[in-house]
Amino acid sequence: MGDLEAALAALASLKTGEKINYTKTAKEYGVSRSTLSKRHRGVQGTYAEKHENQRLLSSTQEAELVKYIDNLCTRGLPPSREMIRNFASEIAEREAGKSWVTRFISHQSIDLVSH
Repeated sequence: MGDLEAALAALASLKTGEKINYTKTAKEYGVSRSTLSKRHRGVQGTYAEKHENQRLLSSTQEAELVKYIDNLCTRGLPPSREMIRNFASEIAEREAGKSWVTRFISHQSIDLVSH
């Protein structure tokens, strides 16, 4: 457990009605007071949460899309980049960026995509 997590645990263990002192807790655990306060109040999440929220598709959705692409390729119907972009946009219910497919193909190591 990191220092910030330990400080958050200490704040969570306070008894009902006990006053929260972010400055004292931050100094005690050697963490930023503002970060501790924001994380405790739920204003700011972790970098992992932020990264997950910025992704177009979840890991599960990406895995299903890869399976679908592999299935199409096996049947001799490799999808174009535009088709993959449209599939992803439909799944996410929002528009995929112009370079999303390039990053997706690189990240997933998909080689069988027509141009």
